[in-house]
Amino acid sequence: MSGKKHTLLGLTLAACLSTLSSRATVVLPKILGNGMVLQRNQPVPVWGTAAAGEKVIVKFGKQIKTAMPDSAGKWKIYLDAMPASAKGQNLIISGTNKITLTDVLVGEVWLCSGQSNMQYEMRKNSKVARPDTSTAASPIDEVERAHNPNIRIFLVDRKRQVKPDSTHSGWSIAQDSALRNFSAAGYFFAKKLQSELKVAVGIISSAVSGSRIEPWIDTTAYDKEPYFKNVKVSADHGKFYYPMIATVAPFALKGFLWYQGESNVGETISYTYKMKALMSSWRKVWNNNKLPFYYVQLVPYLNSQDKKFTTETLPEMWEAQAQVLQVANTGMITTTDLNDNLKNIHPPFKWEIGRRLALVALAKSYGFKNTYSGPVYAGMSVNRDQVILKFNHVGKGLISNNGKPLTHFTVAGADKKFVPANVMIKDNKLMVSAPSVKNPVAVRFAWDEAAQPNFFNKDGLPAMPFRTDNPSKYKPVN
Repeated sequence: MSGKKHTLLGLTLAACLSTLSSRATVVLPKILGNGMVLQRNQPVPVWGTAAAGEKVIVKFGKQIKTAMPDSAGKWKIYLDAMPASAKGQNLIISGTNKITLTDVLVGEVWLCSGQSNMQYEMRKNSKVARPDTSTAASPIDEVERAHNPNIRIFLVDRKRQVKPDSTHSGWSIAQDSALRNFSAAGYFFAKKLQSELKVAVGIISSAVSGSRIEPWIDTTAYDKEPYFKNVKVSADHGKFYYPMIATVAPFALKGFLWYQGESNVGETISYTYKMKALMSSWRKVWNNNKLPFYYVQLVPYLNSQDKKFTTETLPEMWEAQAQVLQVANTGMITTTDLNDNLKNIHPPFKWEIGRRLALVALAKSYGFKNTYSGPVYAGMSVNRDQVILKFNHVGKGLISNNGKPLTHFTVAGADKKFVPANVMIKDNKLMVSAPSVKNPVAVRFAWDEAAQPNFFNKDGLPAMPFRTDNPSKYKPVN
């Protein structure tokens, strides 16, 4: 055999051996890595790929699990449910090769997603202060002060997430450069949660600036929602769902956080149903139709700067978001007090966004007895020329947070001509009237994109905007 042919054969054999070796190598998804947090008190999946017939052994603490890859090379095991841990442990995955993931904690894990206000990085948020209210006051230089090893963060990179991982370095302690580039709302949610629960908290951020809701939804989800039978869905549906959500599943989670809607302003009831489709598709890929889904109502903003919108376009979006609360295991925070510049669609007060989301989670997911919502309209009655409004979530009581008469209430008679109303608080109800409206039939509150009302509960949370004459109420469909 000539030297040239011998060399060629050697290279071919080497290539074949390399291919066989790579096929026999256990490979993990990007989400499984050093320093991660595993969800406590529920079975925890560990998964990846290997050669068909290659036995995979997973060790964590005293648990030892084994798996055999299927014909496509995919394998998965479930660790038994575990209590929270105070000290990191090694997670060892062995096949032909051996992978040791270090400093793995057990605690609480949440995934946050949406568009730019969820993506909004800590580096933009760390040196902003708002001293006028205690609830909105920002921790100065939070990035400089953050050194809590019990808060771990994972930032989903759309391009890298879909590729096999060999570095296992996606998770970080929430500090330094990793935190600077991480979701501010997500971090402050995790910080509040960790301080109250006293366990490790992992937060996964998967958000894209400027994204509409449609790219985050599994394309098959629309087929199961009767509303969309004759409604056209915009292009790019599924664009972010597949590389940025489905690739994280089935990593064990406690729930989801969502901050999106700015790019869908102009929609009404259609957005409500898209939210339902979004939640259904995410819960399906995690195989848990009860996973909590907590989200942010948009802040006041002058959308009417764009002539295709009116001053009521944003309130109609607020209403569409609020109607999602009829879906089980959901929660929403109101943010009418969290924009100091109505021409800025990216208000900086993400520390308060995160804190309020944590209040919802603490109450609805962890059984705390805290107040987590401002007043929510619950019904009305009419007594002569006066409308009496009832509310849920009154907390310690209804108040004007600045001591002045309640603002941004309007009332109308049968002619639907809404005029500014006089409002009094009595026995945790509101008495609403106007001299020119003798027979009132409807009330609206904060029904303007610029509305920043003073109607709160004594727990410091603002009332949710509403109108009693909603013409297109969402009807839940099982």
